[in-house]
Amino acid sequence: MDISGLKRRGLMYVLSSPSGAGKTTITRALLEKNADKMIISISATTRQQRASEVDGQDYYFSDIPEFNKMVEEGDMLEHAKVFDNYYGTPRAPVEKALSEGKDVIFDIDWQGTQQLREMARDDLVTVFILPPSARELENRLRNRSQNTLETDAQIRGRMSKSNDEMTHYSEYDYVLINQDIDKTITQAQMILDAERLKRRRLIGLSDFVRGVKEGR
Repeated sequence: MDISGLKRRGLMYVLSSPSGAGKTTITRALLEKNADKMIISISATTRQQRASEVDGQDYYFSDIPEFNKMVEEGDMLEHAKVFDNYYGTPRAPVEKALSEGKDVIFDIDWQGTQQLREMARDDLVTVFILPPSARELENRLRNRSQNTLETDAQIRGRMSKSNDEMTHYSEYDYVLINQDIDKTITQAQMILDAERLKRRRLIGLSDFVRGVKEGR
C-alpha cells in the first residue's frame, strides 16, 4: 500500500512560562532541532518599527486602523494591547504553515493561549514551563539583570507577575519543571513528537485504511 497519500496537518505548539523559567531557550532549541518542519509565529504590531527590524521577519508592522480591521474580520488568532501598542497573531501565515504540514511554535502568555484555544482548539498543544523553585527563579532573574541592568524593584515586579502567571498552569495540556535545561528540552521534543502522531492530524488516513482492508 502506497503511503504517499498520507499527509500530516501541522500543529500550534505553545510554550508559556514566567519570565526567567527558560521558555526562550527551549523555543530556540526546538526551532533548531526541527528546522525543516517548524517555524516561529510572527506577531503583528502597531508599535514603531526599529531601524534593525525587518517587516515580515521580526514583526508584521501595521497601523491601528489596519490592525483593528483584521481583528474585526477574524483575521487575528489572538491579540492584546500592551501599554499603547497592539500585538496579535495573524491567522493567514499560521493556517498556511499548518496546511503545509509545518508546526508553528508560539512564545505567548496565558491570555494569548486562552484566545488561541477558543479559535483553534484542535490544532493546539500547550506547554507551561515552571521553575524548580522561587529562589531559583529569582537567581536566574538576578543573573540576567546583570546584562539588562534591571533594578531590584523591577526584579521584584517580575517575581510578582510570575506568581500570577503560575496560577494558570492548570489550563495547559502539559507542565514541565525546568530544573535541568537539557532534560526539559528533551521532554518538550518528546511532547512534540507524540502530538505529531495523533490520529486527527493525519490527512488521508481513512482512505489509507480502506485501501488496506481492500487489499490494495
